Amino acid sequence: MASPREGSLDAPTRHPVEWKSGSFWDKSDLFAEMERVFDICHGCRRCVSLCNAFPTLFDLVDESETMEVDGVAKEDYWKVVDHCYLCDLCFLTKCPYVPPHEWNVDFPHLMLRAKAVHFREKGASFRNKLLSSTDTVGRLAGIPIVVQVVNAVNRSDGFREILEAELGIARKARLPRYHSDTLRKRFRPVNGEAVPTDGTTGKVALFATCYGNYNDPRIGIDLVRVLEHNGIPVTLAEKEQCCGMPKLELGDLESVEKAKEANIPELARLVDAGYDLIAPVPSCVLMFKQELPLLFPDDEQVQKVARAFFDPFEYLSLRHKGGRLKTDFKNPLGKVAYHVACHQRVQRIGMKTRDILSLVPDTELVTIERCSGHDGTYAVKKEFFPYAMKIGKPVFNRVRQAEPDHYTSDCAMAGEHIANGLDDGSSPDHPITLLRLAYGI
Repeated sequence: MASPREGSLDAPTRHPVEWKSGSFWDKSDLFAEMERVFDICHGCRRCVSLCNAFPTLFDLVDESETMEVDGVAKEDYWKVVDHCYLCDLCFLTKCPYVPPHEWNVDFPHLMLRAKAVHFREKGASFRNKLLSSTDTVGRLAGIPIVVQVVNAVNRSDGFREILEAELGIARKARLPRYHSDTLRKRFRPVNGEAVPTDGTTGKVALFATCYGNYNDPRIGIDLVRVLEHNGIPVTLAEKEQCCGMPKLELGDLESVEKAKEANIPELARLVDAGYDLIAPVPSCVLMFKQELPLLFPDDEQVQKVARAFFDPFEYLSLRHKGGRLKTDFKNPLGKVAYHVACHQRVQRIGMKTRDILSLVPDTELVTIERCSGHDGTYAVKKEFFPYAMKIGKPVFNRVRQAEPDHYTSDCAMAGEHIANGLDDGSSPDHPITLLRLAYGI
């Protein structure tokens, strides 16, 4: 292994994902690149505490005959791939060898390539296809009467045992509730005054997201009310489907492209009409901000949408910077244990949620920067649920130690996973819900 380049203090940069090229799909070339990167990771081991992908890799190396990467069977590489849920934390918080370093290590996108090659060659199980088809499941589960049945059986111990045995969905994992009264049905805009702010247009189009629409509409409604309280008119994208993140995590890039073709024209139209774009789920924001632009670097509409997309608290922070965020808070929040979602951390925007909630008088924020362990569909799969709980244990403990009045995460699914780990009957409050509570609106 070559010695690292000295003075590698430049900001990390991402290269486009060349998934349209033939070499991307060459399995022997993939294995050669995995061996190269795994060898670098083995010699460093800084990321051992981030997730279970790295401990899996290091155990394979340490248990091999050579105790080096060359002693690991290539087919065992898939065990590492299976444990990567593309959180991006290794790339942006730990790895010293990311581009522009000459070693050019991008572990998450290498794992994405591996997932894509495996998906094209082997396909996916019925369970994995089901879990990643969030639009279809949401529409079916959200049908009136059906929704009550789905929610009831999802909380039935007997049914969950069957679900685990037959489909491999962990019986102890929290499954999201479904609503027939979706966000798109509840949405009622209230006119506000559009005032240009630093880096924003002053009016917002909301991308509801599958989770925000079918599973937790309250978050989206709370976001709309907070924006309108600040004089920011809000509209809803006329049509949308899943952002594509679940399919990306599966390696199904063709389905990601189909989702892009469905969503981008409508979102680009809204941008042309003068709207900024916001979504209440960090993973969906990241998809439009980072992943789609890297998958489709020559698509001008994708790039346009990416430039106009904001995390909710990033947007509110810009509003505050421009002197136009209302701080007429009526209710203190007390002590808040705030978990920073991984897919928000890697947006490189800083801790905007913490900063905005800290504006509320008589409010103390305990910030927890560590993976919750939920990670998309990872925590609901039988074989990965124990690892998900282990990864989240430091977060669960920090929340317990804080003894907060509220605990929260920008990722609603992470919040529910934390509640599962606490196992004390408590429930999380989303940060935007806490902000609405503070405003008293």
